[in-house]
Amino acid sequence: MIAKRTGRLVVLTAGPAAVCLALGLSCPAVAAEGGKAYQIDLAQLNDSGSRGTAMLSLKGNQLTVQIESEGMVPGQPSAQHLHGSTKGHDFKCPDATDDTNRDGVLSNTEATVDYGDINISLTTSGDTKAASGLAVDRMPVADKQGKLSYKRTITVAQDVVDHIKDLHIVQHGIDRNGNGTYDVQGAGKSELDPKLPQEATAPTNCGMVMGASVGSIPVGGVETGGGTAQSAPQSATVPAGVALALSAAAAGAVFLARRRSSPAPERTESKGAAA
Repeated sequence: MIAKRTGRLVVLTAGPAAVCLALGLSCPAVAAEGGKAYQIDLAQLNDSGSRGTAMLSLKGNQLTVQIESEGMVPGQPSAQHLHGSTKGHDFKCPDATDDTNRDGVLSNTEATVDYGDINISLTTSGDTKAASGLAVDRMPVADKQGKLSYKRTITVAQDVVDHIKDLHIVQHGIDRNGNGTYDVQGAGKSELDPKLPQEATAPTNCGMVMGASVGSIPVGGVETGGGTAQSAPQSATVPAGVALALSAAAAGAVFLARRRSSPAPERTESKGAAA
């Protein structure tokens, strides 16, 4: 068991299941036999306090998306999508510097420059086309604690299968004025649909497939977006049939964490392990 510390999380080389446990979040299942799985760690945008973990599991043209997130607006729907390109272009998650009008809210239009247009709308029912991106009546709703669980299997085109690592998950919905609902008093009207509050469409978190930029072509005006390529950790692809091995590895990770937290007269670090 070797741990690598990156800028924002500890990556356990045993696999995504161990990483998920280390983050203290619910762990989506690994891919079905004969498929592959890719982990996504969702980090907050707009100072939302939201975070989560997602797994994209592919078996043929069947894509299963599982998301466990927290810090969402309680009792409110969260529009969520796979953004990015299926033409090999490299998009990335935005940051506060993309708030170009300096109003203190990163809007979806401002963020799209970095994470690209909607490829798949992660609805709970019905179609998953980009045109359903604002179908809030078919999007998952956070519980009273602001936690959101989502799972759906959909049939995707071959270009999605071929470029799954170039797509990112983005969840939307913030509570700028802290009144527990989406309203225009928080951040005005949405630039996407004036019938909706900006709070309902602004991104709350974003996550990239680990290793997403590897082999991708930097964006250069071909599609929506103006970002540049950025380095990323190694891909977290999980071969099929390794669920038991990953479970054992995750258990080892928990044991290792407990062992390190307990006082001991001597401590021996594994070669290559992070402090």
